Amino acid sequence: MDIHRLMIFCKVVELQSFTKAAEALGLTQPTVSEHIRALEDSLGEKLIDRLGRETVASPAGKVLHKYAREIIQLRDRAVQAIGKFKGDLCGSLYLGASTIPGTYILPRLVGTFKAVYPAIQITVRIGGSGEIVKKILDGGVEFGIIGARWDERKILLEEIYSDELVLAVYRGHPWQLRESVELDELAGAPFVLRERSSGTRMVTARALDAAGFSPSLLNVVAEMGTTESVREAIKARIGISIISRYAVREDIERGNLVAVPLKEVNIRRPFFLAQRKNRELSPLCCAFLEHLRTGEG
Repeated sequence: MDIHRLMIFCKVVELQSFTKAAEALGLTQPTVSEHIRALEDSLGEKLIDRLGRETVASPAGKVLHKYAREIIQLRDRAVQAIGKFKGDLCGSLYLGASTIPGTYILPRLVGTFKAVYPAIQITVRIGGSGEIVKKILDGGVEFGIIGARWDERKILLEEIYSDELVLAVYRGHPWQLRESVELDELAGAPFVLRERSSGTRMVTARALDAAGFSPSLLNVVAEMGTTESVREAIKARIGISIISRYAVREDIERGNLVAVPLKEVNIRRPFFLAQRKNRELSPLCCAFLEHLRTGEG
């Protein structure tokens, strides 16, 4: 069974499109179709179903996809092991992360790692914690960094980073020079929040409630779908917000935003390294995890 054809098959299944798979692989669509047809002929089974505009794996295709992924991953581990033996790590690493670590923590660490091993390729898939856990379980990524504890017996969690959530105001805001702000004062201020399913919003709500302030008292003037949009909304003077210090660190350093302490409230949020139990990690993944744990760069 040709590994190259298995790679093409996996890409079609994962992207649910012959056209997108061809673009991702740098091939023509007829070439991708021919490889899938040859694979189906060799196995005597239809592997891909076209349901209108949708392209999905057939029942036999779903079985093959699981093993094809394992074959490709084993091939990659073998290549990486030989590279490590020669003192030159190479290959591809797929990892997942929720928004804050994926946007503000990992890029720097990926950069410093690639400076040591320029031949490697790292793909970071960003999504919600649940989405990342699913990718870990189905083998789409080797590990993930998520912002919520996950009740899944097949997943190992290790607290690896910690984030502080700060009250951020725009330059020129009346609270800019305050030593601290009382929680009760938040009720009268225009406030920008993430969407209700956001981990940052849930952590903030729990912390405020535990400190004796009901989040329902906030004067919410806008809800945003990303941390970046919240940051931009504060800078545009739409309102203030409680937001990740990682997200506003550069703006605080440049004086575009100011972090004002909340009196007697310190909101911290852990990030967890999530791995599938009993999964053998590739040499490249092991090296990158060591890089994460030492915090190099």
